[in-house]
Amino acid sequence: MSSKPSALKPPALKPSAVKTAGPERLLRVGVIGAGVMGSNHGRVLAGLAGVRLVGIVDPLAAHRARAAEMIGCRTFETFDELFAAGVDAVTIAAPTHLHCELALACIARGVHVLVEKPIASTVEEGLRIVAAARQAGLTLMVGHVERFNPAVAAIKQAIKGEDILSIAITRVGPFPPRMSNVGVVIDLAVHDIDLIRWFTGSEIIDVQPQLSSAVAEREDIALLQFRTASGVLAHINTNWLTPFKARNVTVATRGKYVMGDLLTRQVAECFGFQPDGSYSMRHLPVGHDEPLRAELIAFVDAVRSGKDPAVSGGEGVASLEIAIKCLEAPSSVAPPMRPAARLIAG
Repeated sequence: MSSKPSALKPPALKPSAVKTAGPERLLRVGVIGAGVMGSNHGRVLAGLAGVRLVGIVDPLAAHRARAAEMIGCRTFETFDELFAAGVDAVTIAAPTHLHCELALACIARGVHVLVEKPIASTVEEGLRIVAAARQAGLTLMVGHVERFNPAVAAIKQAIKGEDILSIAITRVGPFPPRMSNVGVVIDLAVHDIDLIRWFTGSEIIDVQPQLSSAVAEREDIALLQFRTASGVLAHINTNWLTPFKARNVTVATRGKYVMGDLLTRQVAECFGFQPDGSYSMRHLPVGHDEPLRAELIAFVDAVRSGKDPAVSGGEGVASLEIAIKCLEAPSSVAPPMRPAARLIAG
């Protein structure tokens, strides 16, 4: 959606939409952005009970055509057209630099908002969105979809009540085919920053990043170390250089060691450690829900009930702030790598 971006920029709007939506009627939901993520939002919403997908807005004809063929829903070229059709809530899957403007315009209409991660380009923009939603009494949820991965849920349950010592997360893969104006910290590591905060229930107070750019203009390798206020040490290894995707989480507590593969959705724990080094191990039950479907159901439920969303705007801002600190840390970004000189024997 890089060309003709103004089509997604909303005009001045007057508050006019429904602030609450009870269970007695279908919740009218629209999607802003028909890229890969937005199209998936539309696909899931079209199949949810109690929801009517009003349509998807995108300035690019090719994106609209793909969404219409994939989902069979209405598509709109402009923001105005979507709102003229009538919506109670929207999900925003547009480029990050448009999140703030779009979210504020939706809130001004009295429309509930789920905005994809990261919540905004800057902490200041994120705080503006949070403040506007709070003042309007509207639901604001941030799309940190990894929280809804059944493997993550199993890990979270396994460490409940445990004294967590350390967390290690690996999230690597090949360079994404889509063009991006962000590096691996905002694109990938922000998922895991959110998981560290969620697993520990504690804020990150110390950041020690090591970043490098091997083939991309922005950082494509990141080794990030953290300490939480509760004393947990955490580490994130992420890059766009690995030829295959890997998503692994390990959590060490005083009583157990939990291992999870977020792609295969296999979770196991080691426990019962003995002085001779022996221990017991078992595989844990993991659900089969599609994470995005679970996330959107949670958003719809929050809108209908008026209860706090699963991932609040404030949580989204907190994770974004840590990610930005990683990028702004002094001397954290190494210069582009050069081919190593050959070693000469003799």
